Amino acid sequence: MPSLPLPTRSRRGAAPAALALAGLLAGCAALPPDPGLPGIQARVAERLGRPVELVRADGPAALEGIARRVDELLAAPLDADAAVQVALLNHRGLQADLAGLGVTEAEVLQAGRLPNPGVRFGRSTRGAEREIERSLHLDLARLLARPLVLRAEARRLDAARARVAGQVLALATDTRKAWVQAVAAEEGLRYARQVMQAAEAAAELARRMAQVGNFSRLQQAREQAFQAEAALGLVRAAQQQQAARERLVRQLGLWGAQTAFRLPERLPELPAQPLEAPGLEQTALAQRLDVQAARATTEATAQQLARVRGNRFVEVLDLGLLRNGASGAPVQRGWEIGLELPLFDDGAARVARAAALHEQALHEAAQAAIAARSEVREAYGAYRAAWDIARHHRDELLPLRARIAEENLLRYNGMLIGVFELLADARAQIAGVQAAIDALRDFWLAQADLDRALVGAPRPTAALVAPADAAAPAAAAH
Repeated sequence: MPSLPLPTRSRRGAAPAALALAGLLAGCAALPPDPGLPGIQARVAERLGRPVELVRADGPAALEGIARRVDELLAAPLDADAAVQVALLNHRGLQADLAGLGVTEAEVLQAGRLPNPGVRFGRSTRGAEREIERSLHLDLARLLARPLVLRAEARRLDAARARVAGQVLALATDTRKAWVQAVAAEEGLRYARQVMQAAEAAAELARRMAQVGNFSRLQQAREQAFQAEAALGLVRAAQQQQAARERLVRQLGLWGAQTAFRLPERLPELPAQPLEAPGLEQTALAQRLDVQAARATTEATAQQLARVRGNRFVEVLDLGLLRNGASGAPVQRGWEIGLELPLFDDGAARVARAAALHEQALHEAAQAAIAARSEVREAYGAYRAAWDIARHHRDELLPLRARIAEENLLRYNGMLIGVFELLADARAQIAGVQAAIDALRDFWLAQADLDRALVGAPRPTAALVAPADAAAPAAAAH
């Protein structure tokens, strides 16, 4: 950026020039409120298939608005989509991730700022003679390297946004899985209570029949053992239901009276057909956020390596404009350039460090692509197996259990079997329904894992250097 010499004739003339220079520097780009939020919303909405609402809790009014919106969503039985929306609105860990993105954006903005000029003023006297020296200095090395720095920081910001978007999508997936587990646990608890009721009825009937001598002690002990096992299963089901609900509460970020929300009685039905997977690996490589973040990191380190190589020998380069005046003598004008001599530090270490970071980023990008292909294949295999198992329970085992129950009821009415055989069949039917619930739960969990495998979960990397670290040698040289 060109610099203007400061006039020496009067102090009043220096003020307008200083104000103009300050205004020019202040005209650099300012960080808008929530700069990265729209881009993250677009990425999340594209991958979730529906618009999402992310709110940054930056004040009491915003928090009150979030609380009202959450209460509206919790008023009805909470389905999976509503649970995801509550988590995106109310999870304070997500707000912390958004705040962390703001830190990165501020660092990128700072790296793109024009270097501040330095002003020097000197006054000396020799007898009646007075001499005034004024100079304006600018870090020319930083100014020349600014285009490379801006490109590298843009890649770093892209990588940071991809990571935060991945964290948002991971929160959505974890919330959906927690919702599935909570609903399945509540449904399992209801069936465990039914088993307990049947076991209690059988044990009471066995006790009465044993009192009148119509039941052996061995048969009575079997029914009592089943009642004890049913009681133990009920305790376990209650504990699993409570733990699953608390995991969902944490995902939703709820507390106090909000934790009394209601859930649907059943999981969604199994889809009629499973998802097909043509080009699944290519889709994952194209849209996974961890792959995108790794690519952006690689590009950022390449730009950084080019910048370090470009100013390897000259890390400090100052341009100064001078104007000296002495009483009774003509004004002297001129310029000066200051640079450091690479006698002891030729920049080889900085180049080696940048080259190593770039090589690290290349390997991490390759590993991200390999892992993406494998993870999506594994997730789809688990998804198809879970769909086949759930369909087998729905179309084969449950109808067979129902048919057996009908036949046993006919035989009981015809006095061909006793009440204990009928109760045993009822217990087996309830156990079959519980197995079908577990299979349906596993399918929806596998569906969530497949969705997550398709979008990825970016991991932090050490390959990106903060602007302050990159500028440290230059600052130390001053």
